[in-house]
Amino acid sequence: MTAAQRKPSKTAKSKPGAATVSIKRFDGKTVKQPPAVAFLMQQHRDVEALFGAYQNTDSSNKKLKLSEKICLALAVHAKIEEELLYPEAREKIEESDLVDEAAVEHATAKDLIAQIETMQVGDPLYDAKVKVLGEYIAHHVEEEETELFPQVKRTDMDLADIGKRLKARAAQVTKELTSSGETATKTRVAADARLGAHI
Repeated sequence: MTAAQRKPSKTAKSKPGAATVSIKRFDGKTVKQPPAVAFLMQQHRDVEALFGAYQNTDSSNKKLKLSEKICLALAVHAKIEEELLYPEAREKIEESDLVDEAAVEHATAKDLIAQIETMQVGDPLYDAKVKVLGEYIAHHVEEEETELFPQVKRTDMDLADIGKRLKARAAQVTKELTSSGETATKTRVAADARLGAHI
């Protein structure tokens, strides 16, 4: 997209005294971010650690627990981004197609999550699906952190308020998906993922 094709952004200079949080990026570099971006980036780091732990274990029981945590974490993360960040970002950033691309990437990830949640460790392709999901998420995270989030930060979006709402909604969605025990959690995460797997 050329500069002439971009829609003008509704930007605001950084607000004096605006709170920032130090957080590591996907590449290990520590940066200061507004609360909403920092919260989402921390979720990225948390799921990266889960994928790393999965790849470093041979225990079927540990793989099961880790894959369940990965799928839940990603389901929650995608849902809160889609509800609370993407709609306003689509209206305010210069390249709204970045939000569309992120939504499509979420749908693809949700399809893999739904497949994984209905399988058992040891099933054919189980490990491959978890690995591919990890690689796919790594690509998505890099794009968000280097393309989407920098544009979000240049807008007049209230990223402190959005950060509070993201945190509260993440807790609420986690509770909704996990309120009825492990088997029900897998079923609910798979069902929620399937709902968002096709856009």
